[in-house]
Amino acid sequence: MVVFAEWEMPLQYRSIIEEHLAVRQKAGVFDVSHMGKASISGRESLAFIDFVMTNDFSKIPIGYAHYTVMCNERGGCMDDLVMYRLGEEEWLLCVNASNTQKDIEWLKKQAVKFDCEVKDVSSEFGQLAVQGPKAVDVLKELWNEVPHLKRFQFMEEKFKGAQVIISRTGYTGEDGFEIYCPTNVTEKLMKSLLEVGKAYGIQLAGLGARDSLRLEAGYPLYGREISEEITPLEAGLGLAVKFNKRREFIGEKALKQQLEEGVHRKVIYFKLEGRRIARKGAKIFAGKEEIGNVLSGTYSPSLGRPIGSGLILMNKNENELEVDIRGQREKIHLVVPPFIFKQ
Repeated sequence: MVVFAEWEMPLQYRSIIEEHLAVRQKAGVFDVSHMGKASISGRESLAFIDFVMTNDFSKIPIGYAHYTVMCNERGGCMDDLVMYRLGEEEWLLCVNASNTQKDIEWLKKQAVKFDCEVKDVSSEFGQLAVQGPKAVDVLKELWNEVPHLKRFQFMEEKFKGAQVIISRTGYTGEDGFEIYCPTNVTEKLMKSLLEVGKAYGIQLAGLGARDSLRLEAGYPLYGREISEEITPLEAGLGLAVKFNKRREFIGEKALKQQLEEGVHRKVIYFKLEGRRIARKGAKIFAGKEEIGNVLSGTYSPSLGRPIGSGLILMNKNENELEVDIRGQREKIHLVVPPFIFKQ
């Protein structure tokens, strides 16, 4: 157990590698109740969301979710999050645990300009994530309609009389679902998932496997591949940035200027030979020139070798990239994520 964002969290139950491979090959279930949740409601909720988020939510139907980035005035990533449209004027946000208080306070500050209300509902929800190729089989044992959900679609169902939200989303690169339930039924739901999942080889998975899985998928982590000093354009998240919406979003001017002047640095993903892992902060070189540093690094159980991400200056000879690991240079092999492809 470790302390993470003021929560006591499981780093691993058995071994990180075993849990990681269970998700890739069968199914794993994560307790991600530490993630922050906020509700936005009111007549001008959509206008407010368009103002504070980079993505365009004007055409998203009720029952669907959308990935987006929230920027500061400089265009830096305050956070990345998923928004769920519960109704015409009702939304649920899921934000990174370490940013919950900061994000919600900032959203409330911006909301005073609009006829809408932002509430912190983090304590009202437990959240479990069932991920892996057998995830749909596990959840079908509890809810028959689950197989019909499309990616980023959700539905509301009952579990032991309680209302739950089942969303076909995840943070592993596998098919999977995230379930939002009332806090007081979270433990019962976890036990039910483990019971019906026995036949499909389900395993409990912790923070360690969650990190290696998301890095293999090329998903950013706040404080690593995104931060208030890294823009979504530098992070490779341009698809989540929609310019020329009905309303200009916070940070749009800075991001347009960055496009006009040219993006001077970018987030890369890479793999290494051997077994030495390049950890956060390790320096990256192009020949003799230091051009960046490592953001994330871990061992990939799927590939059997170290992988990582970094932030480097643009327009350098990317065929000559090396990373300094405790005084020894290792050649970097660039990868366009995901690191593994499903057949």
